[in-house]
Amino acid sequence: MSNIDSKIKKKAASSSASAPAIPQKVYNFCNKKRMILAIVICVAVALLAGILIRGVNLAIEFKGGTMLTYSYDGELNTNDVSSTVQSVVNSPVSIRTGESLDGSGHQITISFTSDEGLNADRQFELTNVLNEKFPDNNMVLFDSNDVSPASGREFLLKCLLAVVLAAILIIIYIAIRFRNIGGWLAGLCSIFALLHDLMAALAASIICGFEFNANIVAVILTILGYSINNTIVIYDRIRENKSLYPNSTLNELINMGCSQSLTRSIRTSITTIGTMIIVSIVVLISGYTSLLSFSIPLIFGLISGTYSSLFVAPVTWSWMVGRKEAKASKK
Repeated sequence: MSNIDSKIKKKAASSSASAPAIPQKVYNFCNKKRMILAIVICVAVALLAGILIRGVNLAIEFKGGTMLTYSYDGELNTNDVSSTVQSVVNSPVSIRTGESLDGSGHQITISFTSDEGLNADRQFELTNVLNEKFPDNNMVLFDSNDVSPASGREFLLKCLLAVVLAAILIIIYIAIRFRNIGGWLAGLCSIFALLHDLMAALAASIICGFEFNANIVAVILTILGYSINNTIVIYDRIRENKSLYPNSTLNELINMGCSQSLTRSIRTSITTIGTMIIVSIVVLISGYTSLLSFSIPLIFGLISGTYSSLFVAPVTWSWMVGRKEAKASKK
């Protein structure tokens, strides 16, 4: 049995008889600060490298432009379609194929940056050019949408504002709920862990070449909820242990709480991540590849969320409290 196991069990023996059983093995999570810092740096470097090498590909709904959806028969070469449309609109073109919702045929979505949109005459012209270039595919305009650049920027700013406000509310909530164990620092560390999770999801999205679109916003919001829920569960266990074992130090409480939550966190994550992997496989087989921009980043975000809830948030909290106490002792 390790020294930390013996120490905690001795303190537990002198505590209330109603205290829950101490886990058979208490892992020293707080002794992994360098490893955790190295992983956080690797995630940040991966995100930065992805941005510098591949760039951030904002979707039309964020930067403004035009989206045209055509139904068609047979098979289409997307590269030929892209070059044909680009010659008409004089702008880089993004192509996405899929099936219609009722399963009646194929659809292709053409999107490109456009400051003034594409009026009815230009749409008619483009449709004629496509039918001349691909006469056997019977291309019919199914839907068209124009998004102004101002509206796109406003939408992006609103999404960022929503995330910032959510972070502030999370800090306030944790500070109030866990005030007896140092709530403000715990709240700040939970936000640091969330940033780590979002960096992991965004790095996966950029490296895979996905557009930053509404799917990514949905991923961000999902990870915010999932990760903070895991972190609060662990904080709750630490607070409970504080009342049961008042003589234990914060590091001992963190190690005990994380060890008690380890099995539950791993089982929950395996179930959730496994489901998303199955969804990704089904999407690949069925051809609805546009959903991959949701499932793949979410998988990486969920993996990161499980890790950060057990390591990044509580261990960073331990480190910050240690620095605060060290400064206080010097004074």
